[in-house]
Amino acid sequence: MAAQFDPHGYSHRPLRREDLQAVCSLPQNAEELYYMYPKAVYPLTPEQLEEALRTRLEATVVLHGGTVVAYANLYTAGDDPGGESCWLGNVIVAASHRGKGAARYLVETMESIAKNRLNAKRLRLVCHNTNTRGLLFYHKLGYRPFGVSPRVRPSGEPIAGILMEKPL
Repeated sequence: MAAQFDPHGYSHRPLRREDLQAVCSLPQNAEELYYMYPKAVYPLTPEQLEEALRTRLEATVVLHGGTVVAYANLYTAGDDPGGESCWLGNVIVAASHRGKGAARYLVETMESIAKNRLNAKRLRLVCHNTNTRGLLFYHKLGYRPFGVSPRVRPSGEPIAGILMEKPL
């Protein structure tokens, strides 16, 4: 895949083993980790991330000045027998790069990978109802809700996973 031009100086590449610790440092607290990777326990460790990677595709990091500032991957689910959809997962952006174009660059990169490498016709994601900033961001990028999935925070509080999708 050709490198995308980004006016903010972001670039991307596949995740490398030496990136694991940097990715693990991105979630700043248990709530951010829950939004990124609900099954993980804070603080995120390379071992937990490696466990998730066993069922994930196209793990990708975004770099700025050679530093890892964002991460995401893709996965498929059994709810799409035709294989036309894939899911965006484990999305996290460094706090210092939020609101600066890193998240948009990351999501647009993952959309391109899903379309061009996995032949997906649409990209889906889950964003928790308590993540207002995330919901508004995905809406701005063209994602639309198509369902709700009951979720439970580690505290036991019930929340809703808003299922969203975008045609590619």
